[in-house]
Amino acid sequence: ECHDPTQGMRQGNDIGEQYRSTIYCTSQSQLELATRSKEVFQQTLDHAGFGKITTEIDLIKKSFPAEEYHQQYLGKNPNGYCNMQGTGCFL
Repeated sequence: ECHDPTQGMRQGNDIGEQYRSTIYCTSQSQLELATRSKEVFQQTLDHAGFGKITTEIDLIKKSFPAEEYHQQYLGKNPNGYCNMQGTGCFL
């Protein structure tokens, strides 16, 4: 795991809206599953002493691919910047 869903508009040292945690769903059933998953995982995080999940969950409205240099970044840059340790919590 290399993501902390409790950090709001950031991931580690990277700060800003582009680093927020999001899940965009293509159907109502996906939205319901994602929301339920968030609720269940929040219980795990609560027991581990973490804050509230800030992940935005919504139906997708528009989608644009990331710039090529952002796609599969760590695959293209094996020594690239990624200091995230995640939460260490699992369902």
